[in-house]
Amino acid sequence: MILLACFDRFALTSTRAIMRKFTKPKAALKIISGATLFGLLISIHLPIFETVKNNRCSTFGTYGIFFGIYMTCVFGLILPILTISFAFLILKNLKEVRGRVHPIAGSTNASQNVLSRRDINLIKLVLAEVVIGMVFTSIAPVDLLYAALTISFSTIVHGSHFRGGTITWRPLNNTPSGSTVAVQVRERFSWNRATYYCDDTTIAAQGIIGSGYLVQGVSGSYAPWTNMNTAIACTDYSVALTVSSGEHFETQTFPLNIAFSIGFVSSAWFANLAVGGNGGWSVICHINTALRPDGYINSSPIAVTLPIIYKQITITQVHVIQMSDFDGTDTLRCRWSTSSSNLNNYDECSGVCMGIPLYINLIQTNCTLVFSLAVAGQYAAAALQIEDYYSSSSTTPMSSVPLQFLFYGYAAPTGSCTTPPAIIGNRPNRACIGTPIGSNVTEYIIVQVYCPGHAITDLVSSAPTGMKKSAIINSSPNVYEIILSWIPISTQYGPQSFCAGAVDTIALQSNQWCITFLVGFESPDIIRPSLVQGSASPIGTVFQNQTLFSIQTTKSVNRPTLNNTFIYFTDATANNTLVQKFDCGWDPNVIYTGFTTIVRFPVAPWIPGHFYYVTFDSGVASGTEFCGPESAPIYDPTYWVFNIWDPAVSSTTTTTTTPPTTHTVTSLHTTTTSINTACTTSGIVVTTTTAITTTTTITTTIATTAAPTTAAATTASASTATAVPVMYPEDFINAYKQPITVVTVAIMSTMAVIQSLVMYAAFTKFSNMFNPLKKKALQRHTQRMRSINRR
Repeated sequence: MILLACFDRFALTSTRAIMRKFTKPKAALKIISGATLFGLLISIHLPIFETVKNNRCSTFGTYGIFFGIYMTCVFGLILPILTISFAFLILKNLKEVRGRVHPIAGSTNASQNVLSRRDINLIKLVLAEVVIGMVFTSIAPVDLLYAALTISFSTIVHGSHFRGGTITWRPLNNTPSGSTVAVQVRERFSWNRATYYCDDTTIAAQGIIGSGYLVQGVSGSYAPWTNMNTAIACTDYSVALTVSSGEHFETQTFPLNIAFSIGFVSSAWFANLAVGGNGGWSVICHINTALRPDGYINSSPIAVTLPIIYKQITITQVHVIQMSDFDGTDTLRCRWSTSSSNLNNYDECSGVCMGIPLYINLIQTNCTLVFSLAVAGQYAAAALQIEDYYSSSSTTPMSSVPLQFLFYGYAAPTGSCTTPPAIIGNRPNRACIGTPIGSNVTEYIIVQVYCPGHAITDLVSSAPTGMKKSAIINSSPNVYEIILSWIPISTQYGPQSFCAGAVDTIALQSNQWCITFLVGFESPDIIRPSLVQGSASPIGTVFQNQTLFSIQTTKSVNRPTLNNTFIYFTDATANNTLVQKFDCGWDPNVIYTGFTTIVRFPVAPWIPGHFYYVTFDSGVASGTEFCGPESAPIYDPTYWVFNIWDPAVSSTTTTTTTPPTTHTVTSLHTTTTSINTACTTSGIVVTTTTAITTTTTITTTIATTAAPTTAAATTASASTATAVPVMYPEDFINAYKQPITVVTVAIMSTMAVIQSLVMYAAFTKFSNMFNPLKKKALQRHTQRMRSINRR
């Protein structure tokens, strides 16, 4: 309409009669109607291709770029150029008109000065319209084009560097209080390091990496959810794998008894994928604040793995994903992410569903992947959902969290030695470590290299925020160390997992090694034996037929969840010969009762006169919370020592000993655990348990007492939570989308008619005000009336 106004003023000032005809009301009405119809026709594509994405109605993708270019060309270039052109043409016409009009020198007749006043008014009006038109028609299309290009460019640049991630959540207090609950949501993503650079300086400064997109509600009653930015603080990087990773925590408050899903949905994965190259990604998490059958608020499971894992092609590979849950009694299962018919009611994997073409099996109960890779130098994306069930018989999960990561296939090395390195300690794989808030945590990663001439060059890891990793230290031949240091804070309460993989000189990667830090809890400590009021029995000199040993801990303990967790009995006299070891993960001769751990020898193996000592692996004693925080390893040969009485020496030497006393120890409702042949050394324990009552007669010189325990009847009762229908603003929006659309179309149609009428009236008024013919006619009429009045 501004362009038509400029054309009208150009026609008014034109010296050609044919151009001045366009200023007549009938011609103006036809021009306005035609321009309105033309504008509607060339904009018909907008309601067709405009869509809603991430709760925002706009133009996206290729059409977004087209629409931005279209708006920029039409409103940012064509209209301003035409407007300016007409402005210059008006000035040119005014100059020609001024050249034809020559006022009489010294005349003071007002009619001779009308042209000058009209020129000034026209110039002011035209300049004002041009300036306003330039401002309001140039900024908007440029902004649209910028938005379209940046979104698409970020999809090409940022999206193509996505390396997977996870989203988890937990209530800050799982005991319900009031009608709402504060929930901490954790997001962790990995990206190409070439795009989002991260190093030790970035980690120390908690520098931000990530795409800047949003985690948004995608299904269910997600109105209370506030979009969370995916920009994260960098915690890890790997030079060899070219990957940067980080995480971010955020606390939000939700009503009780609602369920909804949130997700990070965008595009695209990079091209070099076995399945889904250049496709979109979808990382979806299900949050449920309904009360569990035990009356508490649920916490989601947690799964952790490295972002990129190297595997040799054409051979069967096994990869175990560490799963855990703050609700220690829950049953955890993992499954492939699906595009439909799932708990989230949303596409969980987008372009990488079933991203490992040659997968053989997925064992859901312990999340073990059995698969193979076919092409060297190619990636395969694994998209999984980890879900928790109240019991093994439950069929509906309480929550679902995503885990997406990459496998990279490489051909078999051709060198003389192709054995990959291995992480051998100090802690076993999948260990659980109690970590009080604010404590100084120091752990050691020890890596063994098996090929001569190879060295550890990089460590790819997935660490909690604030954890520092030392440089790689070559502590001894073929052995390397990395020191972890960390001070956990209160917002990190609960399980915080750490995973690592060592990379050697020829880019061979060790198997994944993961441990869990249980922040806010303490690991049990094995109390050092002492001669007075000792915590261990027996100590000092004992008889050769001694078969029962016990030691106490600082807190109540359970059997560890990992196999290959040993208690060692070693003969110091016979050059530190191992006499016997007991696997605490399954051996029925190791009994846990309260604060006491008892070891029972079927046959006494002792040699008179020999000295012995006892040592413990990490996790021999495990706490009762969550994953069972484990006791620290004890390998000190002086920690618990005893010797066997030698009668031959006693017959020639006068000694005084305390007469042995006989005690009867009754173990009520303890358990014997038999090993299941399905159990493997990976730490996945399958056991059968039977309650027994035994009476054992013990002869010893020191009585052992266990901390008192009280058995009481426990009654389990199921509670049901009645779903309360809650209507949120989002529900109103969804209910009234169609009526609002109809009303909007009606209003826009009405406004188009009104705008046409108003513009017609305005142009008619301007035509009457500035039409030189009418001005001259008015002047002639005024002069005629003056002449008549003078008569």
